[in-house]
Amino acid sequence: MLSNIQARDLQSVLHPYTPLHRLGEMQPLVIARAKGVMVTDTAGRDYIEGMSGLWCAGLGFGDEELIEAGVEAMRSLSYYHLFGGKGIESAIALSERLIELAPMEVGRVFFASSGSEANDTQVKLQWYLNNARGRPEKKKILSRIKSYHGVTLMAASLTGLPANHRDFDLPLDRVVHLSCPHHYRFADAGESEEDFTARLAEELRATIEREGADTIAAMIAEPVMGAGGVIIPPKGYFEAIQPILAENDIALIADEVITGFGRTGEVWGSTTVGMVPQAMSLAKQLTSAYAPLSAVLVGPEDYALLEQQSQKIGTFGHGFTYGGHPVSCAIALKTIEIYEQRGIVERVRALAPRFAGHMRRLADHPLVGEARHIGLVGGLELVASKASRKPFDPARTVGMRAALFAQDRGAIVRAIGDTLAICPPMVITEGELDELFRRIEGALDDAEAMVAKEGLREV
Repeated sequence: MLSNIQARDLQSVLHPYTPLHRLGEMQPLVIARAKGVMVTDTAGRDYIEGMSGLWCAGLGFGDEELIEAGVEAMRSLSYYHLFGGKGIESAIALSERLIELAPMEVGRVFFASSGSEANDTQVKLQWYLNNARGRPEKKKILSRIKSYHGVTLMAASLTGLPANHRDFDLPLDRVVHLSCPHHYRFADAGESEEDFTARLAEELRATIEREGADTIAAMIAEPVMGAGGVIIPPKGYFEAIQPILAENDIALIADEVITGFGRTGEVWGSTTVGMVPQAMSLAKQLTSAYAPLSAVLVGPEDYALLEQQSQKIGTFGHGFTYGGHPVSCAIALKTIEIYEQRGIVERVRALAPRFAGHMRRLADHPLVGEARHIGLVGGLELVASKASRKPFDPARTVGMRAALFAQDRGAIVRAIGDTLAICPPMVITEGELDELFRRIEGALDDAEAMVAKEGLREV
């Protein structure tokens, strides 16, 4: 029986990333409040938030220091902008902190409100810069199948997931998708990680030769592919592709929207996987999701060229109303301060072996084909056959139903196809982590019983 608030939800809200035709059957889960790693629905039931919301609430919910930082900022300057040379103290201070923290040399920091906007900006900057360099043909962007870079027109085009393209008339031109670097799913029989990496590097080289290096501006990549299913690159992947990009004057853009600020056990996912970017997109854990904010890190040489082109045109014609919002920037500054004062990166490193132990144990579950993990993020890929790695028919929605079983048991995870993504707040305790995995294991048992009942298991 639907509650009044659930019925109102069904009558008024267009839910993103939701099977709309099944929403009434699923019933909306309406969250009323949250504290720490727990969220509570309108019926008073508690859940362990095993996804940090959408990969973003790294410090959990209801942190009083972050709340106070936002309240104080709103009292002093509820809104202002950066257009026309206007400045905001918190945006200036945050830019300085990001320049200090970045694993690349940064000339300037540009602010937006979401990862999608940040990645759209990256593409616009590449086009603008190559026009300024007198290379009007050098505009294509390399991305990868199963990557996720957002849902605006260009960001969705960069994304390598069919649901983001189908019937939206996407992808747009100028985007070329390379193979997904997922060894378990896409390696040839008997192919080692090293050989798989070498094959992907050769594919990159062949793609550049086919398209023409003089037509390709940049490659965008997540250090760890999040919404594609928590896909960790094979050994030596970035070390193999970066020289090829450099040889052909193709910039590497790191989409650190999910991995930035400690998730992988380093401040930056780029550092974890050996990635050396020339530009970066940040969001999500930048504010621990207490306010919308994203950032684009621009290299010094690129900024100098932007300045020159501005002189030629008369202005730099790009920006967003809420970019550099004073409240969001103040919260981001406090978030970074807390990461450092509470040793959050060190905490992730300390908890990672426990997380890994749980993932290894669940790898033996009859439904799990692969349990992949790094730091405090992981994915459990559910398969019809462990021996052959055969996936389930997507129409049977095994992953989605497994996630709902977890929800019934008081754990929120995310189904990405038939992969269950797990990305708890980085402040989770050992006991809470153990309980989260106990509930997930129970949900896998429920899903296994469902699979057996429906005859979906294959040998």
